[in-house]
Amino acid sequence: MTNYAYPTERPGPLHVLIVDEDPAVRSACTEIIAKRGFAPHAVDSLAAARILLRGNSVDVLLLDLKSPAGAGLELLEEVKMLHPEISVIVMTAFATVSSAVEAMRTGAADYLTKPFALEELAAVLERAAERRKVDLASRQLREKLRSEQGLGNIIGRSSEMEKLYRILSKVAQTAHPVLILGESGTGKELVARSIHAHGPNAAKPFLPVDCGSLVPTLVESELFGYVKGAFTGANRSKDGLLASAEGGTVFLDEIGEMPLDLQAKLLRALQEKEIRPVGAIHRVAINVRILAATNRDLSTMVEQGRFRKDLFYRLNVVSLRIPPLRDRREDIPLLIAHFLERKKKNGGESPVLSDAALRTMMEYSWPGNVRELENSVERACALSSGPVLHAGDLPTQLQNFHVQAYHTVPVPVALQPRHETHGAVTPLAELERQAILDALRCLKGDKLAAAKLLGIGKTTLYRKLKEYGLGESAVGL
Repeated sequence: MTNYAYPTERPGPLHVLIVDEDPAVRSACTEIIAKRGFAPHAVDSLAAARILLRGNSVDVLLLDLKSPAGAGLELLEEVKMLHPEISVIVMTAFATVSSAVEAMRTGAADYLTKPFALEELAAVLERAAERRKVDLASRQLREKLRSEQGLGNIIGRSSEMEKLYRILSKVAQTAHPVLILGESGTGKELVARSIHAHGPNAAKPFLPVDCGSLVPTLVESELFGYVKGAFTGANRSKDGLLASAEGGTVFLDEIGEMPLDLQAKLLRALQEKEIRPVGAIHRVAINVRILAATNRDLSTMVEQGRFRKDLFYRLNVVSLRIPPLRDRREDIPLLIAHFLERKKKNGGESPVLSDAALRTMMEYSWPGNVRELENSVERACALSSGPVLHAGDLPTQLQNFHVQAYHTVPVPVALQPRHETHGAVTPLAELERQAILDALRCLKGDKLAAAKLLGIGKTTLYRKLKEYGLGESAVGL
């Protein structure tokens, strides 16, 4: 997978435009900017700044807020409206809370009070350069999402997924904790892996732990590690995941299942950035990013005293909610095509769905979400006798749903009880043949639904069709 954590092409030097009436300030700023390897441009008026902004690429605007003529704030507002990608650093000799608040509200990224040390300027420029690098990586990731059908194994082009991608492209560039919310089967671990894979520490380990499938003591030893002799069977020391990550990511799946006492230990580890392995005396420093996921309502659990409020706020710096599949049905064909493509054998054609099967899958509610959809495609491919997957190849719950869609279909004439024979006796075989024809015509050739309506199995229906020589031409479709 291509790593979009940082630009695939190294960006050019940071272009910094200095706007200040004071030639001494312009000279000093130009010198320090050039020494940092950046490209300085200096002007003494708003008019000159506007001309340069129109004709040149500017990454950072270093702007005196009170001059020229005290109109710096006007230029700041214009730049944020016309050039929102430019990072603005404001300078002023009049350090008031109101001016700082107003500048930040308008969109300034940083603030310098005159006179300032050159080291202060260097520091804010380095922050601006880092922001530029992150923004460029985020834009590249968004372009990747626009040009493709998704992100790796995360498939979808619906508006709900577009929202998810926008947030994901931003949080991937940070080291903040992320809380991933969603029903079972929506792909929470896939999202966590994508955040890690497109972040600045993608080369570091990604270590998942399922808090719901392990007993509490095992979760503790997995996360914190243990020393030799800490408990029966601990014949050697073992590093926990929090220490083993070494700058990477630990993914806490089903965090809502973690016991309260273990939540307290995890909170302490995140706050102090150190852990004490089970049975150890000394603490161990950790450097790790935490991603957590749950299908529970943690805010309700906090109110009920079942989840620590302080840990909730520590994990919920940024939250991502993955929509259930029923809320993004337009993505179902893309997901099916993705799963079928993986089933392609030896360079041949991938299987295809019949119209009836696709219609059923589009209308089904998918309580198990993408995982259930994937399993359904897997089953259909395993049971299909040819390259076309029919509704009858789908799992039982989808077959039943498919048949229920026809519950209002009138019973064909041949299946209705006959009370008047007028002395004529119709052979049983002919009644059976006519009943099959009527059912197939009524259901537009859907053999699975016809078999259900007739009360026979699909295999029996196919045998009867062959026995009576009933092909598509005989049915009249």
